[in-house]
Amino acid sequence: MGLLTNRVERNEIKLGDHIYTYRAVFTYSHHERILSSKIVQHKTLSGGIYLGGSKVVHFRPERNLNLSTEASSDVYDSMTCPTFPDCGFRQPNSGVVLSCLDCFLKNGSLYCFEYGVSPSVFLAKVRGGTCTTAASDSPETVVHRAMYLLQNGFGNYDVFQNNCEDFTMYCKTGLLIVDKQGVGRSGQASSIIGAPLAAILSSPLKLLMPSPVGVATMTAGMYCMSRYATDIGVRTDVIKVAVEDLAVNLGWADDNEEEVTEVEESSMTQITR
Repeated sequence: MGLLTNRVERNEIKLGDHIYTYRAVFTYSHHERILSSKIVQHKTLSGGIYLGGSKVVHFRPERNLNLSTEASSDVYDSMTCPTFPDCGFRQPNSGVVLSCLDCFLKNGSLYCFEYGVSPSVFLAKVRGGTCTTAASDSPETVVHRAMYLLQNGFGNYDVFQNNCEDFTMYCKTGLLIVDKQGVGRSGQASSIIGAPLAAILSSPLKLLMPSPVGVATMTAGMYCMSRYATDIGVRTDVIKVAVEDLAVNLGWADDNEEEVTEVEESSMTQITR
């Protein structure tokens, strides 16, 4: 892998690797002022943990899981995979899915996320979501976390706070951000936030830098620094959390206890009546 691309061949990936692909997604864009609609195509990143044997564990929005089998065009549906009968396995109400490599890629290119890179390499990677300065744990530990979360879930999907890259980065490092309201671990989310922020911060400098090249260079520099500042390898608000304790640290256990308490109170009310 080089500075320009993290693309790899299938025979190059190893057990516990964080792999990803860019997938084209079609969405409807409605413009109310001109009363028209159009289909917009954009690229989304999908990442997962490679288990070996052409199997991948990954995390995706649950809204795609609630579609019926007949109406769904979901590429991870086990009905569409003739090779692996367990492709598409997941627990009820969970976005963590086991897929075969073919269905995961869906004809897309294969990339491998880098861990433990130097600050200079990190800053040289213009595109977010490709590397981190944080070190990866052993492949056995990474696979254990992925398989545990396949059975127990990873909470609700959120594009900024809890997405597929957050899932894979936790599996690789075991690091969790203490501030639940802050920016997530995802480099993709940091890029989405960092680009507009860099443009805003650099805009006053246009008065000092009349050259468009100078302004563009300054904006790119601020963008890279904003990504670096939110990288889990340099942040001070991260802690190492065992996967068995993840539900407690993220508050999922408390939510379950509240649901149980509400059910018990409702049952007691009906009995007293």
